[in-house]
Amino acid sequence: MSGGPSPLLDFFKKGEVPRDVRLLAAQGALETRALEQLAILSLLVGDAEEEVRTTAESTLARIPVDALRKFLGRSDVPSGLREFFAARGVIPDEIPVVEGDDPLVTAADGAAGANEEDDDEIGAEDEDQATAAQRVQKMGFTQRLKAAVKGSREIRSLLIRDPNKMIAAACLSSPKITEQEVESIARMTNVSDDVLRIIGNNRGWTKNYSIVVGLVKNPKTPVAMSMNMMRRLNDRDLSLLSLDRNVPEPLRVAARKRVSSGGKE
Repeated sequence: MSGGPSPLLDFFKKGEVPRDVRLLAAQGALETRALEQLAILSLLVGDAEEEVRTTAESTLARIPVDALRKFLGRSDVPSGLREFFAARGVIPDEIPVVEGDDPLVTAADGAAGANEEDDDEIGAEDEDQATAAQRVQKMGFTQRLKAAVKGSREIRSLLIRDPNKMIAAACLSSPKITEQEVESIARMTNVSDDVLRIIGNNRGWTKNYSIVVGLVKNPKTPVAMSMNMMRRLNDRDLSLLSLDRNVPEPLRVAARKRVSSGGKE
């Protein structure tokens, strides 16, 4: 998630996460991207619930210090997070490391039985859409949340359309999600505008031209975002946009004006 917002983290910051989910995150069981996981844990050590606080502290203590120091040396780690761990005596390494997204910690071994049961519900990467849909229909909220982060691509393609905003955001917090998936989501007209806004605000993803085109041509993308991204389109895509009756009229008119002016404002 380098260079952009953290979808699930925003819910925790706003205090919009129920206790059972906060406890799940405190256990390390959500397994979001490493950066987002650490940021969430750093928030949960100050949670109003004592069990959540102590669980988050215990989970942080399970992260190997060497691995944590290497991770904190990454270029995309916010200064606030470095300061949080510096106050705990963990100083970032100065040696650059490969920037990966895998979580730094998972649920405690004592909870392995329950986690394996949930993992059975998540499904395999090679399952078809129908099988994935059947699995999702049987899932409760917590299971859907975990599946959004840890599940297969087929599961994510269903849960990204979940009416619960936290579930949809969790799909975008998955360490497994690829730019190819994000491009497909950017073109989907049956996802919420919140999902498209998250994608559009991620600097890492919007370096991909195909994702930008998908967002601009998606009628569900907020118009202000589409208008801003339209400036990045090449002449061919700009010309096609000016004729596309599926996009909002203001966007089509603006594209037509840019085509007439040779791409100038």
